Amino acid sequence: MFGTKGASVHVQEVVRELRGRGHEVSVYTTRAGSRVPADLEDLRVVEVPLGPHPGTAAREAAQARAARELAARAEADHPDLVYERYSLFSRALSQVTATTGAASVLEVNSPLVDEQRTHRGLCDAEGALEVLHAQVGAAGLTLCVSGPVEAWVRGHCPTGRVRTLPNGVNTVRITPRPEDPDQVVVTFVGTLKPWHGVEDLLRAAALAREPWSLRVVGDGPQGPALRSQAREDGLEVDFRGAVAPEQVPDHLAGSAVAVAPYPEPTTGQGHYFSPLKVYEYMAAGLPVVASAVGQLPGALEGCGLLVPPSDPQALADALDALASDPRRRRELGRRARQEAVDHHSWSRVVTRALELAGVDSA
Repeated sequence: MFGTKGASVHVQEVVRELRGRGHEVSVYTTRAGSRVPADLEDLRVVEVPLGPHPGTAAREAAQARAARELAARAEADHPDLVYERYSLFSRALSQVTATTGAASVLEVNSPLVDEQRTHRGLCDAEGALEVLHAQVGAAGLTLCVSGPVEAWVRGHCPTGRVRTLPNGVNTVRITPRPEDPDQVVVTFVGTLKPWHGVEDLLRAAALAREPWSLRVVGDGPQGPALRSQAREDGLEVDFRGAVAPEQVPDHLAGSAVAVAPYPEPTTGQGHYFSPLKVYEYMAAGLPVVASAVGQLPGALEGCGLLVPPSDPQALADALDALASDPRRRRELGRRARQEAVDHHSWSRVVTRALELAGVDSA
């Protein structure tokens, strides 16, 4: 709940929007975290930790047990609306709605069964799919962050009420800041994992012909290897480590360009994400250079540059072009900010979600 990854950002922003409209919100989670922003210090958070779970099968059983306990806690609070972020072995939404008759929204952010099986290991795939069926069947509305995710859900649960609603951005918290007057700063924000393509970004920096500097905000499993790569290539990269979501605007400050160098997809599903970082870049009034994958071509039309994925030379050329053209940077950044305000604010996202669920959004 109070972490640094995109999932934490998503949940916190939805909570803010609901509370801002006068709703009373409680959060039920297995991991509360410790990075609590000031405006959420009074939020009621019910935590049921997973406890020891050596091995994949034990972890899956622990997830199911914790979900049952969280659902029981939620039932006792008699909610009017249950909004659950889909996870592999949680039947909480179906359990709570069966008991209370509450309205319900299931939010699906990835084809989680396939993702878990590919990247982390999954013992009870059949059980995970049974949970998906139960949850989508019980939900009044299932919201997917992208078309590919919706197609995945429909492929497994053809009778559910399923819609696509991309992620959003807090356009009040994230606003344009002046560029660094002494250098052209290119910034990446995100977890350092293979599917974010930061190794290609470092290769692009090594190929650059214009004098721009690179800032990397975030950390993750690839952090040590990326720092080693930068040293070997003689690059002076400003690695800033993981930061709390509310600190992201300060770390975007001074940037001239932002980058999302997603690599060529390695699975048949392609890129199914809804890019939180890109919407944050846009809200900050930054021109964006990104790979032409997933939702990015539509999101960045008229306010960014697209390059082929896994092509460091093309990435370097695009970044060089913007580094050498401040007028173009300003115009693309202006358009990006306007697009974020007009179409991608969390206020618009939550309003639409509640409307689709048939719930009063006031």
